[in-house]
Amino acid sequence: MRILVWHVHGGWMEAFVRGQHEYLLPTSPDGGAWGLGRGGREWPTAAQEVDLDTLDPGSVDAVVLQRPEEIAAVARTLGRRPGVDLPAVYLEHNTPKGDVPFTLHPLADQRTIPVVHVTHFNRLFWDTGTATTTVIEHGIPDPGRLYTGEREEMGVVVNEPVRRGRVTGTDLLPGFAGVGPLRVFGMGTAALPEALNLKGLGLSEERLRIAGDVPAAKLHQELARCRLYLHPLRWTSLGLALLEAMHLGMPVLALATTEASRAIPHGAGLVSNDVDDLQRFARRLLDDPDDAYAMGAIAREAALQRYGLNTFLRAWDELLADLPKGARGASRPQPGLASGGHDTDASHDTERTHP
Repeated sequence: MRILVWHVHGGWMEAFVRGQHEYLLPTSPDGGAWGLGRGGREWPTAAQEVDLDTLDPGSVDAVVLQRPEEIAAVARTLGRRPGVDLPAVYLEHNTPKGDVPFTLHPLADQRTIPVVHVTHFNRLFWDTGTATTTVIEHGIPDPGRLYTGEREEMGVVVNEPVRRGRVTGTDLLPGFAGVGPLRVFGMGTAALPEALNLKGLGLSEERLRIAGDVPAAKLHQELARCRLYLHPLRWTSLGLALLEAMHLGMPVLALATTEASRAIPHGAGLVSNDVDDLQRFARRLLDDPDDAYAMGAIAREAALQRYGLNTFLRAWDELLADLPKGARGASRPQPGLASGGHDTDASHDTERTHP
């Protein structure tokens, strides 16, 4: 199939474009959220950059939508309406925002575009009304068991930790820095030292080591040298960096929120909402590299079984094959109209969970 899909979430796309289809990624001269294309990533040649204004509408077999506004954008540029005369599915990356658990999904109560959630938690907490929903859990291209744990540090991967604050558990980091050094990767992390002010809390500034936004391959190598992976996020779909850390063979510590308790098996680390327990456990692993290594092996085995790339791609193949075949050659609709009658200007903040 030839599948139209915007490059919205780099970590998720890293897996999706490794399937058996052709992936058409809109691009524009200025790039940005609506024209990033491949974004300079080393993806298979099946991931092709396209110009929507010159793309043959009849050459598209299906569209994977990730933002409500994309419904109108596809209808306007291709003259084919997602869910009406173009097979479509809506991929929801995020936990709901606002009045949880009463948040109404932008595609709620329509019957033409199925909604795919990336976690069971998300499916449970989003109110999608009568819309068809399913869950396809994340898939991770296996980076290999790179874990050495040679650094007596806690690795953390988080994007925009200062702006996102309590969502990402940024306020919890000083407490863990009191236990041992943190090495923090991700976008917008350069502002962390000033925001956390460890010196003002009586802690050495050396306890916070900013690694910044680095390419995936380097991230995997450097993260795997940390003794353990810390996942302090309160309200996230399921950070892909957590699953990558498990693939690397790292022991993991996480808050028992959203999907973490399903992702992390017993013996792979600790999942708890008792921050004191998490801090004590972190100190235990920092002091015992052999114990950390054994827990990391359990984490890797679980990640390969549940979040393996082949399982992910197979689930998507089955879903795409079952989509109703849309009619071709439909007349061009009026600009701004979207299937399902939903407001395509609704905000939809997709937080990237991988640098």
